[in-house]
Amino acid sequence: MSATEGRAPRTLLALIALGILNHTVLTGSRVTVSLYALSLAGSPFVVGALMGLYSFLPMWLAVPAGRLSDRIGVRRPLLIGSLGIGLGIVLPCVFPGVPVLFATTCLIGVSFMLFQVAAQNATGELGPPSERAKNFSLLALGYSISGFVGPLLVGLLIDHTSYFSTFLVLSFLPLVPVVVLARGGLALPSPHAPHLRATSGGVAELLRNRRLRRVFAVNALFAMAWDLHTFFIPVYGARIGLSASGIGVILAAFAAATFAVRLVMPWIARRFEEFEVLTTALFVAGAAYALFPFVANVGALMTLSFTLGLALGSGQPMVMSLLHGLAPAGRMGEAVGVRMSIINASTFAVPLLFGAIGSSLGIGPVFWLVGAALASGGYLSRKP
Repeated sequence: MSATEGRAPRTLLALIALGILNHTVLTGSRVTVSLYALSLAGSPFVVGALMGLYSFLPMWLAVPAGRLSDRIGVRRPLLIGSLGIGLGIVLPCVFPGVPVLFATTCLIGVSFMLFQVAAQNATGELGPPSERAKNFSLLALGYSISGFVGPLLVGLLIDHTSYFSTFLVLSFLPLVPVVVLARGGLALPSPHAPHLRATSGGVAELLRNRRLRRVFAVNALFAMAWDLHTFFIPVYGARIGLSASGIGVILAAFAAATFAVRLVMPWIARRFEEFEVLTTALFVAGAAYALFPFVANVGALMTLSFTLGLALGSGQPMVMSLLHGLAPAGRMGEAVGVRMSIINASTFAVPLLFGAIGSSLGIGPVFWLVGAALASGGYLSRKP
């Protein structure tokens, strides 16, 4: 057993802890940037543009980032990503106002993508293949924790201090990953030559596979529903007069649900097939979205967000399981790359598209359109 393999459990836990800190900045910054822009009279379209920029560069750079971590190892991408997150979140403290938020969202988005791709690369290399599913589940659970803590933390900070203090507090979190990675204490996987496999069809060949195409379509619906919740809950909450703490609690309820459902996913996976879970999740998520415009108090919105979190949180592991089973031999990484591109494209386009619809038609039609799309997806995915 190599030194890296022997220290794999400790390295994985440390990597998850560093990921929680950086992801807390990402999730917290989304809420803070949204509410800060709204407080400066930014329109829903401006907020949508800001949220979309979190994924504009990652949409194009995720695959090159993965190849980079293969070629030079994961330590430097992890370190550079952490530095970029810290720099991005501190910019509004130095240059207050809406314009700097565009630079902040771009920098945080591409930096976290660089960190995340390297972290996922490292997680797949830690321990034997039989441990990979468990390791990735632990990584996902870590992100669920930070998805809960980030919105809740910034909601309390905004209500009881200021936007300046909120950005400043978040800027300290990436310093821990920077120090740990710069010191070289973690036994991270070494660089290795990328595995090259000639494929004549590329992504188009994957999309010609009918079952893979269906999985990618379902994945796109889940990504759209997830991104819309992150973007529109702050907008909707501000419009109906909720406090920042109330909005943070609603978003935290969603994250708590994703954490809870991921704890029981092994039990669910043993009893139900992937498409059964996906169909149920799409119908439940569609119903939750249809009900959002009819409620205007924190308790009811928390219940709907928690329900939505259960549905969307259960769908992601099943999508990954299907991709592993359906991807052609030797092309799993390419299939995952397509999935990541779809997710980032959704994160970029959804706030822009639905921000424009919300500005012209109101927020209610946005929720109903997405609910109808999710229900349609559930109908189409009833059978594999």
